[in-house]
Amino acid sequence: MAMFHSLPSIHVKHQKNTAELESVIMPVPAEVTISMSQHIGAPCKPVVKVGDTVKVGQLIGDSEAAVSAPIHSSVSGKVKAIEQIFNARGAKSEAIVITTDGEQTIDETLTPPAIGAELEDVLVAARACGLMGLGGAGFPTSVKLAGLKSAAIDTLVINGAECEPYLTCDYRIMLEKTDLLLEGAELILRHMPGGRAVIGIENNKPKAIEKIKADAAAKGSKLEVLELKSRYPQGAEKVIVYEATGRVIPEGKLPSDVGVLVMNVGTVIKLAEYVKTGLPLTSRMVTVDGGAVAEPKNVWVPIGTKLEDIINFCGGYKGDPAEIILGGPMMGTCVADLSQPVLKNTNAVMAFSKKWAHLPKQTNCIHCGRCTNACPLGLSAKEIVQAYQDGNVDLLKELNADLCMSCGTCSFVCPAKRPLAPSIALAKIMMKNGGKK
Repeated sequence: MAMFHSLPSIHVKHQKNTAELESVIMPVPAEVTISMSQHIGAPCKPVVKVGDTVKVGQLIGDSEAAVSAPIHSSVSGKVKAIEQIFNARGAKSEAIVITTDGEQTIDETLTPPAIGAELEDVLVAARACGLMGLGGAGFPTSVKLAGLKSAAIDTLVINGAECEPYLTCDYRIMLEKTDLLLEGAELILRHMPGGRAVIGIENNKPKAIEKIKADAAAKGSKLEVLELKSRYPQGAEKVIVYEATGRVIPEGKLPSDVGVLVMNVGTVIKLAEYVKTGLPLTSRMVTVDGGAVAEPKNVWVPIGTKLEDIINFCGGYKGDPAEIILGGPMMGTCVADLSQPVLKNTNAVMAFSKKWAHLPKQTNCIHCGRCTNACPLGLSAKEIVQAYQDGNVDLLKELNADLCMSCGTCSFVCPAKRPLAPSIALAKIMMKNGGKK
């Protein structure tokens, strides 16, 4: 494979404390709250009503919109309420509250999908599964796979980098469900004549690299393993596409525009699992860690489980937590309400003590340029932040502020400890609102 110059990146402490802890299944909670907004695109509408009895895998929310994915019950029990909730980012959405019966009775109508030689069979299966990107953005998988109708896509890049500190759920699922990973890759490759599939994994995960290589060789799989440097943010879509292919995704374009399909490792595995079992996406693995958690774990939880129930399953706290984050510490979202439910793309719950959550004192910018030099996209963070503070939307557009992927690298390297990434996020909102802060 040709070698390319790497994009700018930084070293962060890995803190992979749960890497060698096998995943465990959490007992069914007394109640779940399943949001109808769990993906990019149109939210779903409930197709059940208060008082209905539901089973695991039963359809409870759907939409006729082109960009959407159905939602299924993660538990068996009774619909207690249909209400409005606020997510961790403050957006309001409809949600179905289900009181569980503890039986986890599976919907008897579920059957494995019929997968023939046509791509359409895979697209129908991906949608029926309720599948979406499990690594972050939450783009509906059926819509993404529809890009294979274009002969221009020749490379499948499976994202197994997991470059955020603390997170290990992708690492564990690669080790624990390697067969399904290979089957999922082959399923997609069938519809990419002459194409290739490559999985990018950081080299701080040697067991996963070795196991996937060995199993792929034993099964005759075409999946290639690309060892990535343990640098942040290797798992960012534009970065991993460049590392795997040398192709640059132009401004405002998607991976498909350069002939690449990018999928998270968990998404590929769940697609293969659904094809074999017919059980839609109703649970996921979550890394629970952060220093303030008594018993860090990798936990399989039903979608809609409250954060409080997950943390209690992990022994509660050791000391008072100062900050709870959904996701990793670089790109995660702080939450103030532990009744927040797990969504399909929730990969971690982090609890940090005051020592680790304390923000350092901010000083004046010294114009060192480290933020620009470290940005994988070459954006000038300090200029963007100044334009935001000045309310200069035209300059924000010139500086391509909307291209920021909120990786947090600029804030991490800033010697003045300025909150650059949060300010750029606010700048993007201001651009969207026509100049209003």
